[in-house]
Amino acid sequence: MSNGVWNDKKRFIWILSLLLLVAFAVTSGISYQVAHDSLSDQIKENNLPLTSDNIYSEIQQDLLRPIFISSLMAQDTFVRDWTINHEQTPEKLIRYLKEIQDKYGTVTSFFVSEASRKYYHSSGVLKQIEDIAPEDAWYFRVRSLPKHEHYEVNIDTDTADKNRTVIYVNYKVFDFDGNFIGVTGVGLAVESVKRLIELYQARYNRSVYFTDRQGNITLHSELFSGGVSLQVSPGLKTLATRILTSPSTSFSYQKAGETVYLNSRLVPEFKWHLIVEQQEAQGEQKLLTTFWANIGLSLFITLGILVIANMTLGKYQRKLELMASTDKLTGMANRQAFEEYFAKSLAQSVLESTPMSVLLLDIDHFKRVNDSHGHNIGDLVIQSLSQQLKAQLRSDDLLCRWGGEEFLILLPGCSLSQASEVAQKLRKQVEERLLTVNGCEINVTISCGVAECQTSEKTEELINRVDIALYQAKEQGRNRVVLSY
Repeated sequence: MSNGVWNDKKRFIWILSLLLLVAFAVTSGISYQVAHDSLSDQIKENNLPLTSDNIYSEIQQDLLRPIFISSLMAQDTFVRDWTINHEQTPEKLIRYLKEIQDKYGTVTSFFVSEASRKYYHSSGVLKQIEDIAPEDAWYFRVRSLPKHEHYEVNIDTDTADKNRTVIYVNYKVFDFDGNFIGVTGVGLAVESVKRLIELYQARYNRSVYFTDRQGNITLHSELFSGGVSLQVSPGLKTLATRILTSPSTSFSYQKAGETVYLNSRLVPEFKWHLIVEQQEAQGEQKLLTTFWANIGLSLFITLGILVIANMTLGKYQRKLELMASTDKLTGMANRQAFEEYFAKSLAQSVLESTPMSVLLLDIDHFKRVNDSHGHNIGDLVIQSLSQQLKAQLRSDDLLCRWGGEEFLILLPGCSLSQASEVAQKLRKQVEERLLTVNGCEINVTISCGVAECQTSEKTEELINRVDIALYQAKEQGRNRVVLSY
């Protein structure tokens, strides 16, 4: 295979490889991007809002219950009558608070009278509220709530147990004429609410937490990695205002190099925002795995196609080379093959200082064969003669159909005298053999010119000399060998 052909083949293989890889990469990339966008839209528009709705529904069952209990306490006729009657027999109210706490499973229940400022607890009278005490500020804050706001939810230290943090529902109490007479309510342990949040997270595989109307993070699980408020949480600083001013909204933001989808919903009973987040990494990992699997499959397919292409190209290339270098009628070498083989043999001859000769032979009176038997029989005669000649040559010798009924034989390592002996042997065998072609018996002879390649002689000069020798053999009566000195 020539260097030019080999280079063309390599170039074609590289171009095909590049095209296949680019095509597969672009297709896989587009598929990944479409799937990524679809996943983002699915999370943002469907999955996350639906999860938020489910969690919100569960919150109404789990966390709104204490609001309902506090409301019942504030409307309870016993509490209001007892307060209006100057808080006589405190043990009755204490027993009432204890029953509320036991019945509903709260960690605390209380009542603070506006008239006496006494803090009644299920365990007794704990203290007297003072307007100058910072820990009592909650009471005056609740008392000052607008008329249409009857309660507040806040997180504070348990008055009865300073080591415990409680979520309080503080509900205003009015007498039968609508006058403010105190604050009652119940409390839930923060730990129990955190367990509920962790339950939501485990159930829905999402991050769940609450903020108040100012953006402060009020409740979260132990695994929460944000700041104390939205304003200082990574990625949420610019979104905090939009979240806090909207009753329901969805966003996405970047956190630690990953996309996080956020859905917020105002829980009006608590005046808190429920925040549900989902990281893109889970679905993204599946997409990336699929993407790299596609790339790996693409490489495998490309490799397979290249192997098949290489084999196919090699097969057709060998076939084309054979067609380009072989005479169609006889299957022997043609002139193009002779030129390449001659150049190699000449170089080897010069390198090894060995002789090299050529024979140029022609079928005598071949026109008579065609005229007598037809061109088809003439072609068969040429085929038979080529096989006969080929059988008498060495493996290094080259038999070439030079044109028409002419054959040229290259004899590496043969001097003029040796080549003459070969020529005479061939001439004699052809003369003595009777060819039987399609039932026709035909006897042919050949004329032959012989020449040895001389130092620095060009191919054209050598061919010209042996051609002259063949012409002389024809002129001298045919069926003979003439040497060119």
